[in-house]
Amino acid sequence: MVPTPPRDRRPIVISGPSGVGKGTLIKKLFDEHPNTFAFTVSHTTRKPRSGEIDGRDYFFVTPSTFDNLISQEAFVEHATFSGNQYGTSKQTIMDQMAKGLVVVLDIEMHGVKQMKANPSIDARYVFIKPPSFETLEQRLRGRGTEKYEDIQQRLAQAKAEIEYADTEGVYDKIIVNDDLERAFKELAEFVYG
Repeated sequence: MVPTPPRDRRPIVISGPSGVGKGTLIKKLFDEHPNTFAFTVSHTTRKPRSGEIDGRDYFFVTPSTFDNLISQEAFVEHATFSGNQYGTSKQTIMDQMAKGLVVVLDIEMHGVKQMKANPSIDARYVFIKPPSFETLEQRLRGRGTEKYEDIQQRLAQAKAEIEYADTEGVYDKIIVNDDLERAFKELAEFVYG
């Protein structure tokens, strides 16, 4: 099957709270349109986990190298999580685009704000919204993988992200993920519209 790329080849930034189904929707987009989309490989200061390969899973760099990349404005967005730095470099986006692929970035709210503030970044922005805050809370608790405090922290973050998404003009498209097939159809229509 020959891939059909979208007419609009700009990177697609997909954002939304933890537990909303972003990963599932992105995987479905990649599966249904093979050899069309690509992720970027992020830089990080954390140590590689077992089985991770430098350049495939992440570019593992020292804190000083990461700071140098920040000062050179090499990142479209960067953040610190659990004491480690993570960033998406402009070069990794360019590398994927040079292969003819449409870059998909799964980025949280602070990264979206950084990208929006950078006039050299031209991307399309999609926010995946839960049908309700209660539904999101049930999904997070239903995973059974996180402690109560972590869930509370994720819910507080989700509240801030949803409020930000409701700001006029921030996102090009907001999709409520109350039904996976319908939400995917809406995502595909936006990507290929």
